[in-house]
Amino acid sequence: MYTVMGSSRTRTFRVLWLLEELGLDYEHVPAGPRSPDVIEHYPAGKVPVLLAEGAALTDSTAIMTFLADRHDGLTFPAGTIKRALQDGHTNFLLDEFDACLWTGARHSFVLPENERVPDVKDSLRKEFSRSQKRFVDRLGAGPFLMDDAMTIADIVAVHCGDWAAVAKFPVTEPAFRDYLRRMRERPAYQRARDSAG
Repeated sequence: MYTVMGSSRTRTFRVLWLLEELGLDYEHVPAGPRSPDVIEHYPAGKVPVLLAEGAALTDSTAIMTFLADRHDGLTFPAGTIKRALQDGHTNFLLDEFDACLWTGARHSFVLPENERVPDVKDSLRKEFSRSQKRFVDRLGAGPFLMDDAMTIADIVAVHCGDWAAVAKFPVTEPAFRDYLRRMRERPAYQRARDSAG
C-alpha cells in the first residue's frame, strides 16, 4: 500500500485522483507543506510525497508517471510515439497552465509580502486565457487529450482547471469548461474529492 502525504488542496490531489482511477490501496496523510511529517521524509517540505518501498518520491508529475508506468494505466508505454505525444501534452500543461497559476500563488501568499508583485497577476490571467485556446486545439474531437484514452495529462489539466477557479483565473473557453465538467463527473474524481474532505 502507498502512503500519500499532502493536503488535497495542493497538487497532492492529482496523485489521489490517479490512485482512485487505478483502483489502488493507499493511505492519505493530509499534511501541509513544510509540516514536520513532510519534512521528515523530504527536507524541502514540498507536497506531495509518496512513500513507496522505503523511498520518498516527490513532485506530482513524477509520482503520477511512476504509478502509471508501474501499474500500466493512464499512460502509454515509454519509448512509443503515443507516449511522446502524451508527455508533450503534460509538459504543455505544466508550462502554460501550472506555471501561470503557481506564479500567481507566489505573488498572492507564498512569497514574503515585500517580494510580491500583485500586478503580475493581470498578465498571468491573460496568458492563462491565451493558453486555453491552445489547449482546446490539442483536445481535438476526443473526450481526452489522447483521443479516447485518459492519461495523466488529463489529470494535470483538470487539476489546473480546479486551481484556476480558486485563484480566480477565468476559464474562458467553452470547450475547456465542457471538458472540465465531464471530467469532474468521473467516479474516481468524486471519490478522491470525497475522501480528501
